[in-house]
Amino acid sequence: MVCHLKTGYAETIAKISLDIGTIKLNTKEPFQWASGFFMPIYNNNRELLTHYRNRETVAKGFKEIIEQEKINYNLIAGTSTAGISPATTLADLLKKDFVYVREKAKDHGMKQQVEGKYYGAEEAILIEDLISTGGSSIKAVEGLRNAGIKVDYCLSIFNYNLDEAKAQFENANCKTISLFDYSTLLKVAKDEGYINNNQLKILAEWRKDPWNWGKNHGFPRVEK
Repeated sequence: MVCHLKTGYAETIAKISLDIGTIKLNTKEPFQWASGFFMPIYNNNRELLTHYRNRETVAKGFKEIIEQEKINYNLIAGTSTAGISPATTLADLLKKDFVYVREKAKDHGMKQQVEGKYYGAEEAILIEDLISTGGSSIKAVEGLRNAGIKVDYCLSIFNYNLDEAKAQFENANCKTISLFDYSTLLKVAKDEGYINNNQLKILAEWRKDPWNWGKNHGFPRVEK
């Protein structure tokens, strides 16, 4: 369940991300992702956490989405670890309670996956830094639900809009909305002179078949 909203923050945050190097685009020397695949884009949203104005802009963007969608909630949850900071900033802005979700439950102590005080009857909005395949985000959604917390929305800073992620969120009956996505990124990158028409074409091609893009361009996956 993917929802595309036009907010006043999409192109602003895309430009900030390009300007400070949070997102890098390189069609000639692609980046190796943790999966071993070579991709012409690399995103490190953690770099948006450094300056308070960037943190504030991200939080205000999320607030606008929540207001546009009229989302019911009384708890903000962040994914561990990259979603914790933007979720905390948003919770402070909204004056709401906050928890974070581990990748998996601890194997000691109370063996909880959700950290923070909650009572099991809350309605949460999950905050993620970026969505690629959606696997880790869905695990966080399931972790909240297993703790008795209702969650119908996952908001992220960035979304690649890959078909795999769309299918996973559909199956989980969870709507995902992002501050900006891959299409917005390419538009801003072209308008701001970060890429030329040829690079734009190559990057658009990647979006259609990301898992074979590297192999087709002479950068086969490195098994890990």
